Amino acid sequence: MTDHQDNFENAARDGDMGAIARADLAIADAAEPLADLWPVRALAKASELADQPPLVAASLAVMVAGIAARDPRLARAGLRMLASHALATGVKTVAKNNVDRTRPRKVDEDGEHDAKPGHSKDGDYRSFPSGHTAGAVAVARAVTREYPNGAGAAYTAAAAAALVQIPKKAHFASDVIVGAAIGLLSERMIDRIVKRLLR
Repeated sequence: MTDHQDNFENAARDGDMGAIARADLAIADAAEPLADLWPVRALAKASELADQPPLVAASLAVMVAGIAARDPRLARAGLRMLASHALATGVKTVAKNNVDRTRPRKVDEDGEHDAKPGHSKDGDYRSFPSGHTAGAVAVARAVTREYPNGAGAAYTAAAAAALVQIPKKAHFASDVIVGAAIGLLSERMIDRIVKRLLR
């Protein structure tokens, strides 16, 4: 048995832990062997494109390109991407600032898991929810509003950025699920605003 397995199993023995946390630890333990596979390592590096600065830059670039080309559809896509990402980031930040949850890599190191209300600024305790997932899902959905034929590529990229967070030990599965929900709901709110403005 590896130290990794020992630490995740020790954390899962906590009697106060709920079913979701136990499932998260079991999934993290099962995903650990995938971390060393080259496709997963490559996806983990590529997933950094779903971080805030790259997504903001991409959204701005699309919007500016649309304006420069006098292409209203492209400009709207960029605006939707930017606004959806901004709202998802805001919601995610509020959640992170009010929930302290140990990241999987920290559990892997010391075998202790915690999830509780709190205001920690330490990155090791800001696992909930996944910001990469929230941003990637919000932007992907925003793209498909203007370019429905691009849904396959957009959703595949967002799903890859989200799912790789688990084997790279950045987030637990429930962090990723909540991040995806934040992204979808944020984009939906922006879509309603855009539709009202375009009436």
